[in-house]
Amino acid sequence: MSQLIFINLPVRDLATSTAFYEAVGGPRNRQFSDETASCIVVSDVIHVMLLTHEKFMQFSPRPISDARKTAQVLLCLSTETRGDVDAWVEKAVAAGGVADPTPTQNHGFMYGRSFEDPDGHIWEIAWMDPAALPGFQQTAETVA
Repeated sequence: MSQLIFINLPVRDLATSTAFYEAVGGPRNRQFSDETASCIVVSDVIHVMLLTHEKFMQFSPRPISDARKTAQVLLCLSTETRGDVDAWVEKAVAAGGVADPTPTQNHGFMYGRSFEDPDGHIWEIAWMDPAALPGFQQTAETVA
């Protein structure tokens, strides 16, 4: 079985956040969703767990920060094409997100933009042309 990542995000309004992530990220896995949490399947190995503040506090005794005022983590997803970067951001804006809260990066071989979800969590979407990097070959060793 492949290693999975579950990104746990505290959200103020579970219904609003669920609708946003279904529009942007992917379908909800109802097996891991209830009135306190929604599991959004971004890919076979990436799942976003949207948790009410009460549910999130069951996993961490630390205070929940306001993602619009502080940053604790930067989330970045890769895409297959440069056009996919823009498509992700466009979907996020159409679903009520904010486009480009961080500067767009355009280095020719690498292109990235970002969006902000309803709670202020920032997601970066990036494309990189591995052929432009001499000697780059993604293997288990390069990602381990």
